Amino acid sequence: MTTKMFENFHPGFIFFLVGLFACVGSDKLRKMILACGPFLALVAIFNLPLGLEQNFTFLQDWTSHYMYVDKLSWVFGLVFCIMGCIGGVFSCHNKSPLEAICSMGYVGASICCTFAHDWITFLFFWELMAATSLFLVWNDPRPTSRGAGTRYILMHTLSGNCILFGVILKLSQGQYLVQNLVNGPHDAAFWLILAGVAINVAMVPLHAWIVDAYPAATITGSVFMSSYTTKVAVYAMLRIFGGTELLIAAGVLMALYGALYAVMENDMLRLLSYHIVSQVGYMVAGAGIGTVMSMNGATAHAFCDILFKSLLFMCCNAIIYATGVRRINQLGGMARRYPTAFFCFVIGAFSISGIPLFNGFVSKTMTIAAAGQAGYAMTATLLELASVGTLLSICFKMMYFIFLAPDKGEAPEIRPVPTNMKAGMIMGAVCCTVIGCFPQLLYQYRPFGPVEYVPYTMPHVLQMLQMAFMSVIPFLMFLPRMEPHTALSLDTDWFYRRPLKWLWSGISNLCFGLCRSLGHAWGVGTNQFMELCANPMKLMDARPFRQKKRYSPDNYRTSIADTIMIILTVLFICIFAFRTIG
Repeated sequence: MTTKMFENFHPGFIFFLVGLFACVGSDKLRKMILACGPFLALVAIFNLPLGLEQNFTFLQDWTSHYMYVDKLSWVFGLVFCIMGCIGGVFSCHNKSPLEAICSMGYVGASICCTFAHDWITFLFFWELMAATSLFLVWNDPRPTSRGAGTRYILMHTLSGNCILFGVILKLSQGQYLVQNLVNGPHDAAFWLILAGVAINVAMVPLHAWIVDAYPAATITGSVFMSSYTTKVAVYAMLRIFGGTELLIAAGVLMALYGALYAVMENDMLRLLSYHIVSQVGYMVAGAGIGTVMSMNGATAHAFCDILFKSLLFMCCNAIIYATGVRRINQLGGMARRYPTAFFCFVIGAFSISGIPLFNGFVSKTMTIAAAGQAGYAMTATLLELASVGTLLSICFKMMYFIFLAPDKGEAPEIRPVPTNMKAGMIMGAVCCTVIGCFPQLLYQYRPFGPVEYVPYTMPHVLQMLQMAFMSVIPFLMFLPRMEPHTALSLDTDWFYRRPLKWLWSGISNLCFGLCRSLGHAWGVGTNQFMELCANPMKLMDARPFRQKKRYSPDNYRTSIADTIMIILTVLFICIFAFRTIG
């Protein structure tokens, strides 16, 4: 009966309802709704048949195809619902109604964007994602969150406007539905939409908004943000631009760049944010290769990345929640104090590093193998090199200096970790382990067709274990130098944040000066107008010495001499005219 109730029901709308109901109830009711409500969406998505299409007509002219279910949209919708359930449990202790409605609305908008089948609906939910996630940044009480949120929404406004202009051009060409654009003309619409998606996918050098905004979000908000915006953009890359060779180089650059900067980072969440850039690079490269295996690998890696990246964010945020410390060099000994977070972090670290028996192994190796099979040997080698950076920065650096190193005594516990946060971490850890041990649970949903790939072969397993073993040697050799320290790492955002700051200051000063001048002119004009209203005859008075502040009829009464002068003048003109005519 329950299954029938949710048949053909949009799972994204369920998250909207969960967010609304969570705002109106008591704290206890809100906690129950956030923890249990998202599971209804999970039930709903398993009742969506492939090929289902739903739409409605608006204003008799426009039809919104708000839900189209195929294999690709269903797989992304499934993992978004799973993450919504985990995130709902992890964040249900939060007492902020604004954060509840924005986090659930963010999940719902991401799912709706995935199922949207026409350009206008896709763009609407694309912008709704940005609007709802913005308040997950602004809801944090730290002063830096305001500026980070402003820069975040500016970048997403640029992304949305690029897509908007591209969509307008596509609609003018009669192309109404979202479809792959690679085989069509690479016109202005193609490049505008690609630029908009590239911003959201955090393509280098347009990636810095992630490292800026995600660590500035609330403790629970950053968990949601790590899972949705970039993955919806990956979905768009696969759907719209799959097979664009330009994406191969862009993806490799992202993978290497993010891993390199992560090795140098000291802030836990900034380090993980750089790894979002790095891991999404694998997906972008897979989309660019365009083969069935690479596209399936990119989809699988997006699925797994949502699970292990959110798990890592949950573990680090649990420590931040308990201690208030974000910098790695101020931590140590957390394994003894927070064993649940340590256990789950180990699973997340092994997963993102591609260690066998964890979900990252079954997806990352598929993408790398697809690059090799398609003839991109250098791409496969560089992606493997990026995996070494992941091992160094997360599996060794974070795990040792946060959990295993001696406690420096700089992170006293200010409050205990809530039970629901521990439950959310355990749920994520179980998902990572189950998929890693039973990869067919994931491979059965390959959206681009069947492909023969077996991850657990001796060459694959030995290759990853050898890479992990060879990475630990330099880490142990240079352990004192590997300890993080506080330093400023300039990123590509410097090249537009500094000039934009000067440009913004110049424009602000110009506008301020113009407004000040207009205000002065308005004041002078107003005073003159008031004086004129007080004495209307002043405008026609040729004798300034007779001006008065107030109008007086005696002052402007015509004298007898003036009358005689006027009569004589008129008489003279008439006589002169008659003589001339005669």
